[in-house]
This record gives sequence, C-alpha cells and structure tokens, in this order.
Amino acid sequence: MRKKGFIVSFIAVLILLSACNQETTTKIKLAEVTRSIFYAPQYVALEKGFFEEEGLEVDLQTTWGGDTTMTALLSDGADIALVGSETSMYVYAQDSKDYAINFAQLTQTDGTFLVAKEADEDFSWEDIKDSTFLGQRVGGMPQMVGEYVLKENGIDPHGDLNLEQNIDFANIAGAFASGDYDYVQLFEPTASVFEAEGQGHIVASFGEESGVVPYTVFMTKQSFMEEEDDAIEAFTRAIYKAQQWVDEHSAEEIADVVAPYFEETDIEMLASSIDRYKSQGSFATDPNLDEKEWNNLQEIMEKSGELPENVPYEDLVNTDYAERVMSE
Repeated sequence: MRKKGFIVSFIAVLILLSACNQETTTKIKLAEVTRSIFYAPQYVALEKGFFEEEGLEVDLQTTWGGDTTMTALLSDGADIALVGSETSMYVYAQDSKDYAINFAQLTQTDGTFLVAKEADEDFSWEDIKDSTFLGQRVGGMPQMVGEYVLKENGIDPHGDLNLEQNIDFANIAGAFASGDYDYVQLFEPTASVFEAEGQGHIVASFGEESGVVPYTVFMTKQSFMEEEDDAIEAFTRAIYKAQQWVDEHSAEEIADVVAPYFEETDIEMLASSIDRYKSQGSFATDPNLDEKEWNNLQEIMEKSGELPENVPYEDLVNTDYAERVMSE
C-alpha cells in the first residue's frame, strides 16, 4: 500500500509541475511583414528553441505588407510585429494614444537588390535612365531606400525613369517576371532564384549603397509593453541568442536550420542568399537600435518625401531590454 501511495503522490507532483510550467508559459502572437530569408535570425530563434527557453510560446503569422502588419498590431491581432520602423512613425504622426514602440532591431541594412531583366556585367547607375522600373509600395522602406540610393547616384526616380508602383508587395516578383519591366527591387531568396532561372540578373545592392538603418524592427504597443514587461525582455533575450548564433555560424549551417520556412527553395540557394546578407552586414548582431541609425532613417524618409514629422528617438525607441540582455 505504501508503494502504491508513493506512486500516486509522484504522479500528482508531476501533474502539479506540468501545470506550473503551463502557467509560466506566455503566448505571443508575432506578425512578420513578409516571409524572407532576410529574417533568418527570427527563424533560428524559433527552430533552435530560444523562445521556449525563455518561457514563450510564439505563434508566427505572415501579414504581407507594412499596412496590414501594423493594423494587426494596433487591433490586437498581434502582440509583437516585425516590420519597418517607419510604420511606427506614421502611427505616431496620427496622434495615436497607444502607439508602437521599437524595442529590438533585427536587420540593419536594406535587404533588396537591383535586378535587371537583361545581364549587365558592367552595370552603372546611369544605365537605368529612361528604363521601366517596377518600384515598391509608396511609403515603405524598400521604396524609400530605393529612391534615396537613386538620388545619391544622380538619378531622379520620377523624372529619369518610367517608375511604376501600382503592384502589391506580394505580387511584385511575379509582375516583373511576366511584365515588360527593365528593373525591379527584390529581396532574397527571390533575387537569387530569378538569377538562377534566367528571369533576372542581380546588378547592385541597395543595402550596400544606403548604409546602416533600423530596417526591420520588433515593435509592440505601449500598453502591451507595460502589461508584459517580462515577456518583452524574454523575447528580446531569445532574439539576441539567435543573432549571436547566426553571427557565429556559417551560411550553410543557418540554411539547414531555417529551411522549413522555405520549403520551395533549394537549400544551396538559401545558403547563397544568407551568405549575401551576412557579407554586407544585413543581420544585426545585437538588438540595440542606436540613435545614429534612427537619424539616418529619418534622413532617408525626408529625402523621399515620406517623413510625416521629425520623431524624437526617445519617443519611439526603447533600448532598455536590449541593454539588459546584452549586459548579462
């Protein structure tokens, strides 16, 4: 009888421990602006169990576009959003009472490449004058950085090009492949896939041309940050672990980990895309978003005519979480 009683007690303890573990797990709804190898550290955090180590259960959804991603965040369809930090400025300028705060940076350069329909081994920016250029959504980071780079190279996007911006973000690649366009901005791995299939040729990198900016950032509403302070810190810690892991491992190793998120892309193509981003420093190695990057972003937005107003760094950026996890 004593043995039976011991077994019953042991089982009860296991059930109690299981219940405690469930109670300490925080569920996070995470919305990403698009599915891209550009966000490799995020997928590493998911696949390597870094979120689980921090007591988080993260549900990832792809919301396709800055507007829809921010709508999901503001309407509580998402707790945290991975999106361009310019979207937080747009919301702030509308005098929102519960605006979004940037707390952890994931990428620190533009992630697009200039893809030409025809091969051009001796490409120069002058070559795109009078061409038909399939641009990105007005007000989005790719479009603003694209126009900034063109202007820095002496090209007037609206005067020197036949610039078309009437295609939804998710359909840009397909439109370029089937349409009569000379140039387009594409993320990886799409740019490399197009090159491999002979549908386009990478001739320049917007990331290399534009410098360091807080291109893609994790943000959340003020109210959620106040209510779930511990969860935001845990989330930031998991991202930092992933950033360090990506920095310390090869493109091939990273590709093996994130491959489940890109089932239709060849593993070697993924590795090539990751290597391209690593070589130009696109992946931030820590989550801290510094003021110099923020000011560079506002300059890019201002030159593209999309900056609604100058937004103080301290109003929309919280580096407390990044600084704490980096100091541990």
